[in-house]
Amino acid sequence: MGETYRIYWQPGCSSCLKAKEFLTSHHIAYDSVNVLADDAGMAALEALGASSVPVVSKGEQFVFAQSLNDIAKFIGVARPGVILPVNELVARIDRVMAVAQSHVCQLPQESLETSLPGRDRTYLDLSYHIFVIPEAFLISARGGTLTFDLFERRPPEEIKSGEDVARHGDAIRQDFQSWWATTKDSLKLPAVLSTYYGDQSISDLMERTAWHAAQHTRQLAAVLETLDIKTADALSESDLSGLPLPDHVYDDQVPLATKAI
Repeated sequence: MGETYRIYWQPGCSSCLKAKEFLTSHHIAYDSVNVLADDAGMAALEALGASSVPVVSKGEQFVFAQSLNDIAKFIGVARPGVILPVNELVARIDRVMAVAQSHVCQLPQESLETSLPGRDRTYLDLSYHIFVIPEAFLISARGGTLTFDLFERRPPEEIKSGEDVARHGDAIRQDFQSWWATTKDSLKLPAVLSTYYGDQSISDLMERTAWHAAQHTRQLAAVLETLDIKTADALSESDLSGLPLPDHVYDDQVPLATKAI
C-alpha cells in the first residue's frame, strides 16, 4: 500500500477545517494530527520542513494547505467552484468587516478573556484576528509579504474592549476602501502577491481573505449565541454565497458549543 495522507491542523483554524473537509469530500482517507495536542505530531511537521498549519502531506511530500488550488493539485483533483470577480470579493470583505464590527461591540467585557476550545485564543483575540486578515491582504497588495507571524498577532495593550476592536476594525475597513478606490480605476492591481505559502494571484488571495474573515465572523456569532446574545446584524446567505466556506463553524473534532451552559 502507498503512503497515507496526513493533515496537520489546530482547533479553530479556518483553513485547517476547510482542508479536512476538502479531502473528505473527495473520499480521501487521512491521518489527523492536532499539533497543539500532539507533541510528536508537531515534531513530525517540523521534520517535513514546515512550522505552520494547515499542511497536507503524503510521505515526505507536503503542501501548505491555505490555498484550495494547491491542495487540489497535490491530491490530483479539480479546484472546486469559480472565484468571484475581484470587485464582488471587495464588497464581500467590506460586508464581513461591518458585521464583525457589530458582533464585537456586543461581546460583554467579562467574556473577553474566555478561551476558545482547544486553543490559546480568547474571544478578544478572535475579534482582533478578523481584522488582521484584511490588513494582511493590504500589506501583500502594497508590495509586502504576507507572513505567518501576521496572523499570530495579538491585540496591543490599548485594545481592551469590543468597542476598541471595532474602532480598530473601522480603521482597517476604511484603509481597505481607500486602497480599492485608488487601485481599481488605475488598473494597478498586482498580478502576483507574496505570501508565506507561496505566490498567489490577487483573486486567490482576495477570495481567501473574504472566506477566512467570514468564517471567523461566523465563529464570533456562535460565541454570542453561547452567551445567549441575539446578534444585531448577521451574515446572510447572499453575503456568503460563492465563497468556499467550511461546512462546520468551528471544528468537527473540537467543536464550539452552540448553547450557553
